Amino acid sequence: MSKAIAIIPARGGSKRIPKKNIKNFLGKPLIAYSIESALKSGLFDKVVVSTDDEEIANVAKEYGAEVLKRPKELADDFTGTGEVTKHALSIYKGYEFACTIYATAPFLQIRYLKEGIEKLEQNEDAVMAFGVTSFPYPIWRSFRITKDNRCEMFWRENFPKRSQDLEEAYHDAGQFYWERVGAKSDDIPFGKNAIPIKIPRYLVQDIDTLEDWKRAEVMYRVLRDEGAI
Repeated sequence: MSKAIAIIPARGGSKRIPKKNIKNFLGKPLIAYSIESALKSGLFDKVVVSTDDEEIANVAKEYGAEVLKRPKELADDFTGTGEVTKHALSIYKGYEFACTIYATAPFLQIRYLKEGIEKLEQNEDAVMAFGVTSFPYPIWRSFRITKDNRCEMFWRENFPKRSQDLEEAYHDAGQFYWERVGAKSDDIPFGKNAIPIKIPRYLVQDIDTLEDWKRAEVMYRVLRDEGAI
């Protein structure tokens, strides 16, 4: 089995949902779901939480993760997770694969994590594998609202077309990102060198606002009661 590390970025300065990463989500801190999934998967030699926050660090340790103290310059509102992962890999060396897992992914399923590493191992020309899901409505019939409060389609030619005749489009599920450590790509991350791991929409929910949070709790309760999660 390949040597792999899980890196969970968890900054302490959430503004829209204060202390989001450790806020109680149906019985335990939100970040605990990501840590537990990574540990239970058996895919990782090490599970690391990168944080600048002492409270988050204590919760991470409680749930079995190792903690990496993140430098201040990587703890502002503008630092991307890519830089955080890069910093962690400069400390933890010797891994073939790394998986960045978001701390806000309570719907993360082990089977998709496994599919990600398996497909990345099988495709040597790929440098990344990550979770994706389909848009619920064809983006090709989308429109903007103008400053005059009128509608303006992005692709007017698609108005007369039936939804089922338009190509399905996908977006980042915001859960996990496998990478081949040290591999270089000549394309953007969501490009020809990335393998999409399809996840059904009912297992995907961004949690950026309080409205998102409430929706995620409702979704999770239903899935838990049905034994689907």
